[in-house]
Amino acid sequence: MRQLVETIAKALVDDPTQVQTTEEMEEETIVIKLTVAKEDMGRIIGKEGRTAKAIRTLLNAVATKDSKKAILKIVE
Repeated sequence: MRQLVETIAKALVDDPTQVQTTEEMEEETIVIKLTVAKEDMGRIIGKEGRTAKAIRTLLNAVATKDSKKAILKIVE
C-alpha cells in the first residue's frame, strides 16, 4: 500500500526525489504518511482536496480488498 501511494505521488509532483512515504501500524489501522516538497503540496492536495481524496479512495479500495483499514496522512 505504501508503494501505491508513493507511485501516485511521484507521478503528480515536479520533484519526485522529495517524495517520502512511511508505513506504521496504529491499533488495527495502517497509517501511511506522505511527505513531499513544499512547492508540490498543492499538487498532492488538489483543488478543494480532490486529489488527496482520490488517493485516499484508492488506498481504501486496496486496503478493503486485503480486509484491512488504512489512512493517509499528508505531512507538511
